[in-house]
Amino acid sequence: MTDPDFKSFRRVVTTHDEAGKSIIKSIDTLTPTMIPSGDAAFQFVWTTGTVPADLNNGSDGPTAAGGLIKGGSVIRVVDMVPGKPSPMHRTFSIDYGVVIAGRLELTLDGGETVELAAGDIVVQRGTNHLWRNPSETEITRVAFILIEAAPVVVNGQVMEEVHP
Repeated sequence: MTDPDFKSFRRVVTTHDEAGKSIIKSIDTLTPTMIPSGDAAFQFVWTTGTVPADLNNGSDGPTAAGGLIKGGSVIRVVDMVPGKPSPMHRTFSIDYGVVIAGRLELTLDGGETVELAAGDIVVQRGTNHLWRNPSETEITRVAFILIEAAPVVVNGQVMEEVHP
C-alpha cells in the first residue's frame, strides 16, 4: 500500500465555567501521522502526567507527553497499515485496545496469535507483544488507552520493558 489515507476524527474536550457548569472547552479535528517505523500512524488524543489525573490542570493533554508512557495515562488512535508488523515491545502499563475498524493480529512472545475484529477489545497486561494488520489493502484503526502500572514480576524477576 502506498500513501495511506489516514482519516481524521474529532476530539471534544469538556471543562467547567466560572459558575461550575459543564461546558465544551474545545472541538478539534485530528489526523494520525506515520511513525518512523512505517507500520502505523499515531494520533495522541490526550495524556495525563499522573494517576489519578488532575482534573484541575487546564493544560491541553496532547502537549503533555511524547510517544511512550512514563507515568500517567494516554489515549491515542493508531492506524495500522496492511501487512506490516510492529516491533515486539512491552511497556509498564495496562493497555486497553479497542478495534474500531478492520482486523488486527496480536502475537505474544510465547508464540500465541489471536485475531481481533472491529468491536473487539484486548486488555494488554504488560506482556511482550506485537501487532499486525493481516489485510492486504485496508487500514485497521485501534484506540489504545494506556495507564501507568508497576513492572511485571514473574518468579521474583522483573520483566524488562522492551522498546522498539
